[in-house]
Amino acid sequence: MSKKILELNNKAEVYHGEKSVCSDLVISAHQDDIEIMCPQGIIKCINRLDLGLVSVVVTDGAGSPRSGEFENCTDSEMMEIRWEEQREASRIGDYTDLIMLKHTSATLKDRDDLVVTNDLESIVRFYSPQTIYIHNLADKHPTHVNVALRSIDAIRRLDKDIRPKKLYGCEVWRSLDWLSDNDKVVFDLSGHDALLNRMLSVFKSQIAGGKRYDLATEGRRRANATYANSHGVDNFSMAAYAMDLTILIEDDTQNVREFILRQIDKFKSEIHV
Repeated sequence: MSKKILELNNKAEVYHGEKSVCSDLVISAHQDDIEIMCPQGIIKCINRLDLGLVSVVVTDGAGSPRSGEFENCTDSEMMEIRWEEQREASRIGDYTDLIMLKHTSATLKDRDDLVVTNDLESIVRFYSPQTIYIHNLADKHPTHVNVALRSIDAIRRLDKDIRPKKLYGCEVWRSLDWLSDNDKVVFDLSGHDALLNRMLSVFKSQIAGGKRYDLATEGRRRANATYANSHGVDNFSMAAYAMDLTILIEDDTQNVREFILRQIDKFKSEIHV
């Protein structure tokens, strides 16, 4: 039997952790998106010999906002700073592997350029994860949505018997508290706040640069836990919400845009005025 080879674009880098197993995979647009959108995957796999999280960052980070001590950094300097921050987060989070594809946002916008989809197909085929986490389809950042769409396209290229069993769309640039309770996936993060906060704190180029993702993300998670149930006491102290996208990789005839519009229509039907 021939050994599987992970074939990626010539700019990509792979950083290997201590583990070799992959049960879960997260595909993000930018550095630090993983630690915001996939706390459930991190706490599920950390310090487990039988479970492992492989993390993918699609873009190069060159266009990130900067101020304060990072204000005069060039794009190439900022890219290296953000890469090292992401590597440190992967070490703290005990990731199996961290893959940096280093594509530009412009590449993602060109749907005729298949290099991103090709990379993602290679990754999913190579690692064969049971669960994949991507950006949710109602995210307001267009690069995030483009990464989600490319991820779905890549998975749909695979034979159905080797596709992941679950696909979740996660929160970054838009919360999912609006999602119908019947469709909302709630991940309990209770007791892991110190670890998750430590991982976000390594992204100093963003925090010191004027984006307090650490405070905002913890606040969202605590709000999710409290506002999850209007008629009962809190069942957990922190929670992440996700959108179950599994049907989109089980049934290739499902239209992605129509799927998310159905979720929005459910939200409209639950308005009490």
